[in-house]
Amino acid sequence: MALYAVGDLQGCLDPLERLLARVRFDPTRDHLWLVGDLVNRGPDSLGCLRRLMDLGPAVTAVLGNHDLHLLATAHGVRTPGRKDTLRPVLDAPDAAEILEWLAQRPLLQRDAARGWTLVHAGLPPAWDPDRAAQEAQRVETELRDPTRRQALFEVMYGNEPTRWDPDLDGYDRLRYTINAFTRMRYITASGDLEFAGNGPPEDAPATLTPWFRVPGRAAAGHPIVFGHWAALGHRVGPDWLALDSGCVWGNCMTLARLDHTDGDPARVTTWQTPCPA
Repeated sequence: MALYAVGDLQGCLDPLERLLARVRFDPTRDHLWLVGDLVNRGPDSLGCLRRLMDLGPAVTAVLGNHDLHLLATAHGVRTPGRKDTLRPVLDAPDAAEILEWLAQRPLLQRDAARGWTLVHAGLPPAWDPDRAAQEAQRVETELRDPTRRQALFEVMYGNEPTRWDPDLDGYDRLRYTINAFTRMRYITASGDLEFAGNGPPEDAPATLTPWFRVPGRAAAGHPIVFGHWAALGHRVGPDWLALDSGCVWGNCMTLARLDHTDGDPARVTTWQTPCPA
């Protein structure tokens, strides 16, 4: 069985289809990981969600910030913004089924046999994979319960708290976890999440460090595949693989094959296909 991972779709279905055809993806044999941000800004968010649902158990998709934004919008917590392209999903005749499927997606997926962890944005430096899985499960429990998710969406937005503390509780703990998994890029010298910076690391001030380069981070040595950071692009680190190559902005979509790598990002095979501007 081949294990593939693909960068942020953001409603770009055609490049995904071309990549799957290129590697002759077979849902009866192969498995596809998606790094989140399945929807928004691109032309066919509805088509992306329906296609992934059709692939059934051959797909594992983690939630990104745009996916959570769609769910919060569907629950009346937000209204679609000027740049959002969510209306076709919200107005679809099968919207209830689609949105419930989305709400059941995880924040983190681990493949212990192959050594890889899948997330949207990354893991905070203080978390090892076990801690990350525990915190993800806390949020997933709230999201997957139709009677509890509304309350979570109502308090989900906001930047605080910015620093991990194991004594955090309630919605503060859940909000930190959501922000870390779906919005994180940079960490300050004091260990706080910094949300203002979204450019490439080469342009960042010395006071900010990409989360995956923080010295002594607890998950070092545990390979992580993630997206979210279009300005970072497709890059390979010693124990991380970045796959958001900015397809929705007219660049390429990136697909990677992760099996047979023994958890070594340098051994990953990748394919790219252009996305129409």
